[in-house]
Amino acid sequence: MGLKEKIANDLKEALKNRKDIELSVLRMLQSAIRNKEIEQKKKDGLSDEEVIEVILGEIKKRKEAIEGYTKGRRQDLVDRERAELEVLMSYMPKQLEEGEIREEVKKAIDELDIKTPSDFGKLMKTLMSRLKGKAEGSLISKIAKEELEKLEGKK
Repeated sequence: MGLKEKIANDLKEALKNRKDIELSVLRMLQSAIRNKEIEQKKKDGLSDEEVIEVILGEIKKRKEAIEGYTKGRRQDLVDRERAELEVLMSYMPKQLEEGEIREEVKKAIDELDIKTPSDFGKLMKTLMSRLKGKAEGSLISKIAKEELEKLEGKK
């Protein structure tokens, strides 16, 4: 069963069990997936990777909203966004630990034969395609910068 079908099944379960937050998040998610299919003119639906991209977009929106509501001291809205974020995260692949990301960064640096921090863009392009959905871009970027700084120090 694909990710899209799992979301549809979970939506039915949330409806039966009257789980309001889950229900609203899954409806919104299905709508976002449909919009992406229409936008890309896909009649046969999105692949699981493309569905994960849609989920990542929704996760990013929730995190930005949490930040804004925290600044505005609206704890009620922060709590709701966090609950929605939790539902969305349940559809994501297992997130890598910092040590695992660091290993991937080192491996990519060796494979691409990177010697200077000026190759950061090339490194990030490779890492983002490899680790898409498995780690946050900001964490990947932070670790990549740290590893490139170590290279600079070895010279």
